[in-house]
Amino acid sequence: MRLKKYVTSLRGGMCALLLGAAFAVPAASSAQEAEEAPVLPGLTSLEEFRKMALDNNKQLMMARQRIRKAEYQKKEAFAAYLPGIDFAGGYLYNQRELSIFDSDQLLPTKSFDLKTQSYQFNLVTDPATGAPIKGPDGQYIPSTVALIPKEAMTYDIHNVFFGAITLTQPVYMGGKIVAMNALTRAAEKAAREMHIAEAENVIYAVDAAYWQVVSLKAKEKLAKSYVELLDSLCHNVHLMLDAGVATRSDALSVDVKLNAAQVDLVKVENGLVLSRMALAQVCGLPVHAQFTLADEDRDTPVPAPGVEPEGGYDMEQVYAQRPDLRALEQGIEAARQQKKVALSSMLPNVALVGSYEFSNPNLYDGFKKRFKGAFSVGAMVTIPIWHWGGNYNKYKAAESNEVISRLQLEDARELVNLQVSQASFKTQEAYKTYEMTMTNLSKADENLRSATLGFREGVATADNVMEAQTAWLKAHSEQIDALIDVQLCQAYLSKSLGTLYTE
Repeated sequence: MRLKKYVTSLRGGMCALLLGAAFAVPAASSAQEAEEAPVLPGLTSLEEFRKMALDNNKQLMMARQRIRKAEYQKKEAFAAYLPGIDFAGGYLYNQRELSIFDSDQLLPTKSFDLKTQSYQFNLVTDPATGAPIKGPDGQYIPSTVALIPKEAMTYDIHNVFFGAITLTQPVYMGGKIVAMNALTRAAEKAAREMHIAEAENVIYAVDAAYWQVVSLKAKEKLAKSYVELLDSLCHNVHLMLDAGVATRSDALSVDVKLNAAQVDLVKVENGLVLSRMALAQVCGLPVHAQFTLADEDRDTPVPAPGVEPEGGYDMEQVYAQRPDLRALEQGIEAARQQKKVALSSMLPNVALVGSYEFSNPNLYDGFKKRFKGAFSVGAMVTIPIWHWGGNYNKYKAAESNEVISRLQLEDARELVNLQVSQASFKTQEAYKTYEMTMTNLSKADENLRSATLGFREGVATADNVMEAQTAWLKAHSEQIDALIDVQLCQAYLSKSLGTLYTE
């Protein structure tokens, strides 16, 4: 059914192009563009057009870039195994200086006492009793003090420069790194399979456009032959009219038929131009490129399709050959690895950390204005404890996504099974129709020959000849359509089996 809709829409689109071609293609501009358009030398076969399309098609170019993107993402995931080295630095301006004391400081001193063999505070004593004297605040009064000026403990930190070099080595991340590497590998394989699937779509589009050109070229030759037949009949009828053996009505009927045939010829010629443009666009050529198809000026033989009988295809082999199904299988693997990534959020993470930190002024030499730093090494452990079920629900969502991916693959396999059956049946029917049109073709040729001979001998009328010519035209047109239908059905069957394109 999909093939039938595709071919019907293709033919419907071409009919619309044919109806508007006489008004949409100015002759002068077309001639000028044809002079500037490139010309492909020699005859161009279907395989050559396929190759040009595979090289120039924009969709395939995007698919190739998606493969490169997946390769870079795989390398990015592998880099998580290795230690990360970072540098951070900065500058800070402070409005005020740093002062440890708010004023000059007086510190009591000690002297060595030989009697006690220890240091004792130097205190003011009572001359009479020799006892230390306390001040109004209840504290002993030192006899000597050491002065620490406020300026000596004030540091200039107006301009501070600082930096750090950090090394982080993951040890255990809950399996996240391993899962991400497997996920990116699956994504890369899926991108390659989608590139093959897109290549098959391009090849099928090229085949459809190619055989459309062949069809219209054959119909152009057919329309010209039909015009020549009517023109010859018109000439003979007008001679008979002059001789008085034909009526004016006979002559007008033939004239009208001839005019209609000439209009149809113009439509076919314009449609042929537009179909060549469509083929050039699919192949990445300028739309006004000039080329000659290898099959447009010769009778293309149609071999009997090698279609297996009902149930004769090994569907497991077909599934293995279909790139879209292989991409879905990689999607299942990606979903499985995504589930492991979600699980890692509930497991401990362990990493080793080393750093070298420095500043100016530095804290190691009394805020001297020069760079100085120190190393530090440690380990970091993160253990999730309670997140109100957020991490668990994330894991269950990833699990559901894996189930969805598996169901999508099963559904796609069922559709492929149906598609292969329909394509096989359609191909057989198309070939049977082609054989019947070949039989009808010989009968229509004989009918036209007999009618023409009878007209010359006076036993048949002009209407009999025109009816035979119309039947002849219809038989040839149906034969051309059947020929193209067989070619397209065979291409679609090959696409359904996954054998249309191989790298």
